[in-house]
Amino acid sequence: MRFLEDLQVGQRREIGTYAFTAENIVAFAKQFDPQPFHLDEEAGRRSLFGGLAASGWHIASACMRLLVLERQQEAAAEAARGEPVAVWGPSPGFRDLRWLKPVLAGDTVTYANVVESVRPSDSRPGWGIIQARNSGTNQRDELVFSFLATAFVPRRPAGE
Repeated sequence: MRFLEDLQVGQRREIGTYAFTAENIVAFAKQFDPQPFHLDEEAGRRSLFGGLAASGWHIASACMRLLVLERQQEAAAEAARGEPVAVWGPSPGFRDLRWLKPVLAGDTVTYANVVESVRPSDSRPGWGIIQARNSGTNQRDELVFSFLATAFVPRRPAGE
C-alpha cells in the first residue's frame, strides 16, 4: 500500500529499465525534439554527444511511463488481495531536473525512486505531500538523469 503512512524517508524502489535504440530515439525526436543530434547518427557523432543521443525529454518520459506502470501494477496487486488502493493525487511540480550524461543509442537506463520527505498537508485534510528523487543510471552504473518530484498522497482512512 502506498498511503502517506506507508512511506518513509530513504525508502527506495527500482521502477524498471528502458532500452534506448536508434529507432526509438529517432521516433521520439521526430515527434517532440527534432534536433539533428537526436535524428541522425552522423550529426550525433559530430556533436558534443559523440553519437545518436536521446532527447532529455525522452529520458524523462521513459521514467514517467515506468513510474505509472509500476504504480498500476502495485494497485492491481493490492486490489487482488482485497486491500484498499491508494489513489495518488497530482504533482504540484518538480525541481532540480538534470541530464548528467548523454544517453546514446544502445544504452539501457535503470530508473529508481528514493523518498526524501514525507509530511501531512497543512491545507488539504486527508492528504500528504512527498518529495522523491527519481534517477536513472546507464549500464555502466553512471548517473545520467535526476529530478526531485513532489506528489500529493492520500492519508490512510481512519480505521484502516
